[in-house]
Amino acid sequence: MSSRYAQLRPYTLPDSLGDLSGPVDGLVVLPRHLDWGPHYEYDLADDADVLLMYERVIREAQTSEDLHAHLHADVLRSHWRALFLPGPARAAWESRFPELASTPAAAA
Repeated sequence: MSSRYAQLRPYTLPDSLGDLSGPVDGLVVLPRHLDWGPHYEYDLADDADVLLMYERVIREAQTSEDLHAHLHADVLRSHWRALFLPGPARAAWESRFPELASTPAAAA
């Protein structure tokens, strides 16, 4: 069951997946407004870190610039099905970008 907050919260979306040109490798430290927990470096070579970082950015982005700076379209497409997102966030993204909804699950 999702929270009332998750149901009512507006989610920031890019105009185009092509606008998402964030990093694809290395270590990333998100700004405080996206990740306010203890200092954490996301290692983009580690799928678990990629999933966690993408989930946080999608949930917490306040501007399209947050998305552009931290998400990459190809990485998003390849991990979309594995992301644990609030239902309204997933629905908003898949409504704007139907190709995400039809993305096959990544092979394990």
